[in-house]
Amino acid sequence: MLQDFRNEAFTDFSRAEERSAFEAALSKVDRQKGAEIPVVVGGRRLKTGRLLENLNPSDRSEVLSRHHLADRRIALKAVEAAVKAQKPWAELPARERASVLLRAAARMRAKKHELSATMVLEIGKSWPEADVETAEAIDFLEFYAREMLRWGGEIPVTPYAGEFPETLYIPLGAGAVIPPWNFPNAILTGMTSAALVAGNGVVLKPASDTPLIAWKVFTLLEEAGVPDGALNYLPGPGSEVGDLLVEHAQTRFISFTGSKEVGLTINQKAAAVAKGQRWIKRVVLEMGGKDFIIVDEDADFDFAVAQVVASAFGFQGQKCSACSRAIVHRRLYRRFVDAVVAKTAKLTQGPTRDPKNFVGPVASERQFKTVTDYIRIGRREAKLGTGGTWHGRVGNFVAPTVFYDVKPAGRIFQEEIFGPVLGITEAKDFAHGLALANASEYGLTGSYFGRDRARIAEAKKRLHCGNLYINRKCTGALVGVHPFGGFDMSGTDSKAGGRDYLGLFLQAKSISEKLL
Repeated sequence: MLQDFRNEAFTDFSRAEERSAFEAALSKVDRQKGAEIPVVVGGRRLKTGRLLENLNPSDRSEVLSRHHLADRRIALKAVEAAVKAQKPWAELPARERASVLLRAAARMRAKKHELSATMVLEIGKSWPEADVETAEAIDFLEFYAREMLRWGGEIPVTPYAGEFPETLYIPLGAGAVIPPWNFPNAILTGMTSAALVAGNGVVLKPASDTPLIAWKVFTLLEEAGVPDGALNYLPGPGSEVGDLLVEHAQTRFISFTGSKEVGLTINQKAAAVAKGQRWIKRVVLEMGGKDFIIVDEDADFDFAVAQVVASAFGFQGQKCSACSRAIVHRRLYRRFVDAVVAKTAKLTQGPTRDPKNFVGPVASERQFKTVTDYIRIGRREAKLGTGGTWHGRVGNFVAPTVFYDVKPAGRIFQEEIFGPVLGITEAKDFAHGLALANASEYGLTGSYFGRDRARIAEAKKRLHCGNLYINRKCTGALVGVHPFGGFDMSGTDSKAGGRDYLGLFLQAKSISEKLL
């Protein structure tokens, strides 16, 4: 019998032995540099000759790995492989599929530092951010394994005289999993393992900025027992490979995490019925946010300052849950601006291989351009408190930037930046703060800081977001504790890491036998 689920512990880097072990993991990833990684379809390793160079965002002269890219012809074969492998995979007892995830969790736990070190170099995560992410990936494997046992067990139905009714949850079929680059281990593992353990076939299209960690997770799942074809590894251009996966008649579901623009396009393309298609495709979307922290007049001032800075600049603000809008009561406003500016200015920045650096590079040259363009917009729309500078000659470094006196109609208040940029806006009173927080097309995460119980109760009712936190930062959701997903343009409120999530990859079949 399985023990109850418990969240994976984080590494204590204050211990010399853990620091030494992590340095060794970084050295191991160094020794792997330049490896050529194939496409994998139906268990076959394919070298296409179309290579993507995977660069270190802290030093773009450093090639971490080279990845063969799929084209439309190979993508078609990947869908065929997933469809073919799905039925025998689905016919295995739920317990067997859950066991595969549990074996994968054990392997990931054994390789924890190597996987985290890969993200430090590939995407610029700090040591703690990478470690927390790998712990979250382990949590997804452990949690969804247990959840599949629940979904695959006896489902309560109302007894009816003379009949034997039952409800079964069966897989959807074969589908596409398209994860993001910002949580390339945790979100990829969660999306992929949920679809797999439910009995579906998966074509995994990794993010172009993080194909190496995706490859390592793919091989780990292979080693744990996912059969050939049930999971396929398919890096390639979104306009070529991604569109085909979404539009293919045999694609039963699409699970996507990424930008609003791409998510809406996927939703639109998936709604069209292809020739030979026999179902309405199921689309699971997580599309980002414009997340807020409200600081009311009776908040714990110093704690709120620390939590805003941590929420805004952890992993360079490249989290869909990152605080990009601080909404502060007028009685605290000027003092709060000064305190956040002072704390932000002290943040250390540089290559995250050095554990002393809290802030690393943004993910890519494309992201670098997007963020610096928004800083230019911010300079026109608001006042600059600190930062506002960048240097991109070697790596993609943007200084942590704070704007204040940000207007609600401004672009830096309304639009997702996805970088180390925080805007601070003054609220006239409690009600005004709630209204400002809700003045967004997004609805992913938010926080309220204050002590008054009546106001806390009102904030819980009126703040419109999928994940609301009281007196704590708006990042750092834990699997099983904080089911994660947002409202409105933040997506379909999928609630990853929650007890509803596997239902998105299953369909209910009701059977009743007349007793003769």
